[in-house]
Amino acid sequence: MSPDLSVTWLGQTMQSPLYNASGVMCRSEDELDAVRGSAAGAVITKSCTRLPREGNPEPRYASTSLGSINSMGLPNAGFRYYLDYARRYDYAGGKPLFVSVAGLCLDDNLTMLRVLAEAVLPCFPEVNLSCPNVPGKPQLGYDIAGMAEALEAISEAYPRPFGVKLPPYFDPVHFAEVAAVLNRFERLAFVTCINSIGNGLVIDVDAEAVVIKPKAGLGGLGGDYVLPTALANVREFARLMPAKQVVGCGGVKSGREAFMHILAGARAVQVGTCLYEEGVGAFARIEAELRALMQEKGYASLDEFRGKLKTL
Repeated sequence: MSPDLSVTWLGQTMQSPLYNASGVMCRSEDELDAVRGSAAGAVITKSCTRLPREGNPEPRYASTSLGSINSMGLPNAGFRYYLDYARRYDYAGGKPLFVSVAGLCLDDNLTMLRVLAEAVLPCFPEVNLSCPNVPGKPQLGYDIAGMAEALEAISEAYPRPFGVKLPPYFDPVHFAEVAAVLNRFERLAFVTCINSIGNGLVIDVDAEAVVIKPKAGLGGLGGDYVLPTALANVREFARLMPAKQVVGCGGVKSGREAFMHILAGARAVQVGTCLYEEGVGAFARIEAELRALMQEKGYASLDEFRGKLKTL
């Protein structure tokens, strides 16, 4: 019998643990529909601002031998566009919809979340606390006191389950401090770990130049670069926040990396750089590889190995 890849969480069942990372295949309705029509188990929108944004100047994304670097600057069609999409979405199709919001200030986030609450849609907000690629805007995820204040206000504005997308953390003290804050909020149901590792620099030796234009070449790293950091964040937050779900994101390009994220404790797994490079066919390929690996190891379901990473 083929291993079961289904995931039940947030009161819904996904037939696959995989879906797109916000920022990839999610800016337009056509891209969102392509993900919905693929083997992905769910769909998430582009992180949206209250008003539409063109984003940073091109070139703002570059492939590298170990993944990617980007400084997109939140190009998106604006909150109302994704709200309209959520209103038309086929929830009966069995694929949950997540709406990513990334207001340029707390008031913008609260405005969007209040509108979502009033719409009473069966989608789930993911509040992006980790956008490192907007010039002049800091990451709220690195301001622990500010993040706590924001989550207090968000919990009042949105009376149903929601999640947050976090930046990568690198110190055990920070894992513990952030988890202590997040554990205070009952309606905060899931955390997505991680966004790109911010402010990397990739240099083209032949051209003796940077490879992207914004921020003098600084950008967020994705792909192979970030896998170990992503796994560390998934494992630590799954360990420190047992009452919440962790979504793994970072470095997933095959069934093996998806397996690693789940073994570290991820409930679901997002795909970013690989999806950008390969397209929506990546979901079916990665799922087939994950099934084959599970079969080889004798696992019939994801629950049999989720969070059971061994230590030495």
